Amino acid sequence: MDNKYLVIDKEILPEVFEKVLVAKELLRKGKVKGITEAVKQAQISRSTFYKYKDYVFTLSEGTKGKKVTISMLLRHEPGILSTILNKMAEKNGNILTINQDIPINGIANVSITFDVTDLTTHLDDVMDEIKKSKGVVKLDLIAME
Repeated sequence: MDNKYLVIDKEILPEVFEKVLVAKELLRKGKVKGITEAVKQAQISRSTFYKYKDYVFTLSEGTKGKKVTISMLLRHEPGILSTILNKMAEKNGNILTINQDIPINGIANVSITFDVTDLTTHLDDVMDEIKKSKGVVKLDLIAME
């Protein structure tokens, strides 16, 4: 396999990786004065933080200047796709392509590729907001470039 990166559900990873992310987030948001305070709040050692800090990222951290493709199953009702596109636009997601199949049994398969370079929030938050939208039956992240 030539891929350098993997997307893995955090549920199967050791807790230490999530704690490193907590420390990084505390530092990024300026909620702590420095690394010593961040690792103390995250309950990890400084050596653990330094060992993993350059190798553990949230989905959003790894998407600067990237394209993301999502696939959705949407109910065939007026305004559902428009609402999703508006949510992406509100967060500065730049739509590149939209592919929609003909609805079968009231459900349409839609894939959207968008540029996340200028997102005003984390990609995770955008995905969660879309997933909770009325008419979204299923949402999957298909690819990131």
